[in-house]
This record gives sequence, C-alpha cells and structure tokens, in this order.
Amino acid sequence: MPVDPPEFSVPPSLADFDAMADAAMATIPARLRAMVDGVAIRVEDFPDDEMAREMELESPFDLLGLYVGIPFGEKSVTATAQHPDLIFLYRRPILDYWCETGEDLVHVVRHVLIHEIGHHFGFSDADMEALEAEAGE
Repeated sequence: MPVDPPEFSVPPSLADFDAMADAAMATIPARLRAMVDGVAIRVEDFPDDEMAREMELESPFDLLGLYVGIPFGEKSVTATAQHPDLIFLYRRPILDYWCETGEDLVHVVRHVLIHEIGHHFGFSDADMEALEAEAGE
C-alpha cells in the first residue's frame, strides 16, 4: 500500500523518522515482516563513538543504518540472547544522503530498513535488491 510522502519545511525529527520507519515496515512483504517481529528499530542521529570506532568510520556520516544481533540463520534455539536484535537508522547521515542525491526520503528510509533486515537474515546484496523490488510493488 503506497504511503504519501510527508512534506518537510524543516529537517524531519527523530519522531518523524520513527513514523517513516513504521510506514516503511508496513510495505515489507507480510511473510518477511512476521519473521522480524522481535527486531527493534531505533532511530538515532549518529552511531555512538564506540560503534564508529568498531566500524572504523572516517566520519559518522558514513553509516546510514546498522543491524546489531545474531543473523537469523545463525541463531541457536538453545542459546539465550544477550541483547535484543536491533536495526539502527541514523537520521543525520540519511538526511545528508537525501540532500546529496535528491531521492525521495521515504524511499531512502525504506531502502536502508530493507538492507538492514537483509543483514538479519544473512541475505546477499542481490537478495536484498529483490526484496526491495517486491516491497515497492
């Protein structure tokens, strides 16, 4: 179901990004959406300093999103999770990318979200492109 893109006269807030992520999640095929039910989505302005060091980022603008957790196919039914699986969307780098490319912001948020969901499942880039194409239909 297509979502009317919001119009902004100021940069979208963290709450605006939460709403766009929820709307993007609604466009993900239902069979896949059900499989990421326990994965939390968090919107932050930037990755924290520890993550930036760990990822060896030259700039905090280098990372649009991140999946943190154990990929779906690598989980053990006997192991207890130390931390919940999370998908981070980084607002400021996404806004920077949006301004540089002129792409539709809702599309960019959906693209980053689908890419990070793909990491949850251990998908290849080709798998993620196919998933995004399916979500766009």
